[in-house]
Amino acid sequence: MIIGVLKEPPFETRVSLLPEAVTVLIKKGHQLLVEKGAGEAAFATDEHYRTAGAGVVSREEVFAADAILSIHPPTDAIEAMRPGSILIGVFQPLYRSVMMQEWANAGITCFSLDMLPRTTRAQSMDVLSSQANISGYKAVLLAAFTYSRYFPMFMTAAGSIAPARVLILGAGVAGLQAIATARRLGAVVEVFDTRPAVKEEVMSLGAKFVEVEGAADASKAGGYAVEQDDVFKQRQQQRIADSIAKADIVITTAQIPGLPAPVLVSAAMIESMRTGSVIIDLAAATGGNTTLTKNDATVLHQGVTIVGNSNLPATMPSDASKLYGKNLVSFLQLLTGKEAQLFLNWDDDLVKGCCILTDKKIIHERVKAMIS
Repeated sequence: MIIGVLKEPPFETRVSLLPEAVTVLIKKGHQLLVEKGAGEAAFATDEHYRTAGAGVVSREEVFAADAILSIHPPTDAIEAMRPGSILIGVFQPLYRSVMMQEWANAGITCFSLDMLPRTTRAQSMDVLSSQANISGYKAVLLAAFTYSRYFPMFMTAAGSIAPARVLILGAGVAGLQAIATARRLGAVVEVFDTRPAVKEEVMSLGAKFVEVEGAADASKAGGYAVEQDDVFKQRQQQRIADSIAKADIVITTAQIPGLPAPVLVSAAMIESMRTGSVIIDLAAATGGNTTLTKNDATVLHQGVTIVGNSNLPATMPSDASKLYGKNLVSFLQLLTGKEAQLFLNWDDDLVKGCCILTDKKIIHERVKAMIS
């Protein structure tokens, strides 16, 4: 199979495959084509790719491959892709249903790895988890850099410094890594999540779990949060308000697939925080968890800094690309038949589960429902 790697848009520093992943795929019998300059922002030069065995070619030549890899949706896909080739990336199809329909009309076959069923078998391909881990880590470091005070407790001859109080909203992969990182830096950490099942994990990392009774069952939501009823939301808002008033740092991670991010933090809550406090909103791309979040922007409101950034993995392009590439190598094995040829096995639940488009049709039921 011929595999092509596209260069990402200017705002993205990651690349789908680093040279080390290229070497692995070539040993499996694949041919690799990499767009010129694709890995530069991730510190992988064209010469590195050539040494690994890839051809460094033009964008037009990459689009002639059997399988084309791109983290973000390529804006020129409709014009450039040839019939029979497939596109693989993280395309957020539930939020881009119009684009998905346009791609379907153009005959593009598309796999979006953010829709991969989150099962035990899929763990090695789970790009959401590998990238969220980085987001949680960098969110805490960004908060520490932005915050005007220490994170750990200090006892000095000049007096004592109390540790920072960190509140984390959402205990998924990003939230759990944020807990671990904040604790390593010496902060006191509280965590809120609508899923009681994560309490044990939270406490094992040394954080306090803020419980709110009456949450809707999220056990069948594939690790995601689910929509809650109004009674629970009111109870939730009060508990969050109580915790935020005491917090120095708030890191929000809550998202619901296919829906805007739930608003958990009101302007009044932000105004209850002391001057110099910091909020890092990792759900900014889908609206944000606060009423004042702006995506890819920093807002200062009555002395509280609100950072909206959903693309923190791009601030660690080398390791983010390495992990993403390992996820892709695992997934590409599912699309490979004998002698490393492209083979789409529709009986495989993972292949079918993240295929959005094929044969000029949207076949993913959830994406189809967004359009109808």
